[in-house]
Amino acid sequence: MDKIPTKDRILDSALTLFSEKGYDGVGVDLIAENAGIKGPSLYKHFKSKEDILDSLIEKAESYYEANVGSVNNPGKSPSSMNELITLSLKKIDFTLHDPMIKKVRRMLTMEQFRNHRIALLTTKYNIDSVQRMYQQIFQVMMDNGIMKKGNPALLSMSFAAPVSLLIQMCDREPEREQEAIERIEEFLWYFADEYRN
Repeated sequence: MDKIPTKDRILDSALTLFSEKGYDGVGVDLIAENAGIKGPSLYKHFKSKEDILDSLIEKAESYYEANVGSVNNPGKSPSSMNELITLSLKKIDFTLHDPMIKKVRRMLTMEQFRNHRIALLTTKYNIDSVQRMYQQIFQVMMDNGIMKKGNPALLSMSFAAPVSLLIQMCDREPEREQEAIERIEEFLWYFADEYRN
């Protein structure tokens, strides 16, 4: 088994601690200790705790884009409304269950009220990026005659908002996950039937 590089161990340690104690509740010595290194050794890899956060955000963005998509990389355009549902459910499943993304979401949720930069990132990830990605997807689907013509920006907002709210409910009340997934699926099928061309 390959040894995890120290830099990645530091980032994993920081994310775990930030998601449990909040950004301000964690010092670099605790991050280093949790990563299995001495405090001063951390500075061989990162200049500061802020530098760790920057690297963590960059890593999470790349990872999420590779697995879910983004505004710059919305992925394959669905060739049917049924495929839209299938692809969306895969994205939702990844978002709900990937350990790294769960920790990032928890950290963002906790810190959005204490750190203005993280508040902006929370809005970007939970609202703006998802909405803009689906706006592009819906525009292509409209152009291809799969979806009824309409305002793709408003449709993507109405598509993403209920799903986002139900994912947030799962974070707060994990025992209601099955209910949330059923409600998401019901909504996706309703949306598909309503806007199918």
